[in-house]
Amino acid sequence: MSPYIFMEKNGIHIIDLNKTEIMLNEAASAMKQIAKSGRKILFVATKKQAKDIVAEKVAEINMPYVTERWPGGMLTNFPTIRKAVKKMSAIDKMATDGTFENLSKRERLQIARQRAKLEKNLGSIADLTRLPAAMFIVDVHKEYIAVREANRLNIPVFAMVDTNSDPRDIDFPIPSNDDASKSITLIMTFITEAVGEGLSERKMEKEKDAAESKAKKAKGEAKAKSEAKAESKEEKPKVVPGKAREARPTVGSKKAVKVEVPQPKDLSEAPKAEAPKAEAPKAEAPKAEAPKAEAPKEAAPEAKKSAE
Repeated sequence: MSPYIFMEKNGIHIIDLNKTEIMLNEAASAMKQIAKSGRKILFVATKKQAKDIVAEKVAEINMPYVTERWPGGMLTNFPTIRKAVKKMSAIDKMATDGTFENLSKRERLQIARQRAKLEKNLGSIADLTRLPAAMFIVDVHKEYIAVREANRLNIPVFAMVDTNSDPRDIDFPIPSNDDASKSITLIMTFITEAVGEGLSERKMEKEKDAAESKAKKAKGEAKAKSEAKAESKEEKPKVVPGKAREARPTVGSKKAVKVEVPQPKDLSEAPKAEAPKAEAPKAEAPKAEAPKAEAPKEAAPEAKKSAE
């Protein structure tokens, strides 16, 4: 830890906080990207002064954590751990489907104790269906078994490393005091906020993709409907061309005139229908002949005088 120690005073090593800030920002950005990709990060802290803080902070971001005891082989023997988790869920199912009613009081008490023990050790990792993408450890000196298993499986390790630890096995060491509760609270708050930002960005991207896909689907449906309408319009004259011509006759079409305006059977009816049209000029004839009729009336007295 000598690269991260600022000075020694009264036998106490003082950590260089400038390097702590740099390493903390690197670790937070890396964990943010992991959370944004949708993978899980396992938090491990079994120290008395760290377990409550870690459980409270990690529960807010819905990530798995181990705060009671690190079960040996939890990562290297992960299928066995999954069997224990399934057993816990089977006990829960027995309590709901009425199987407990058929058991004796002693058997029910034993199963309840077994369930409480599993809940204490594995309750926080019940949702961890596969190996985590990364691990965050408080005090790597105490959790050396977890560090060893993660290194064996090539799982990246983020950790708070104190001056009494070896940071060479840690991928993202954060030089800090892992014994003080204030220091643990400060580091965990910063880390969990970064992870929360990654989760919120992932949620926003999902909503955006869903909206885009929905809009694209609606656009495709509208396009398909318009194409279907266009095809139906093109197909109508091809299916019934004769009826279309009869329904919309042209002016000079003899066939259309015969179909829509049939000629009358009685020839006497034809002039009756055309009479009003032909009488219009006849009504004007008497008006023009009126002065001609007056001429004989004026000539009548002259004839009488000549006769006399």
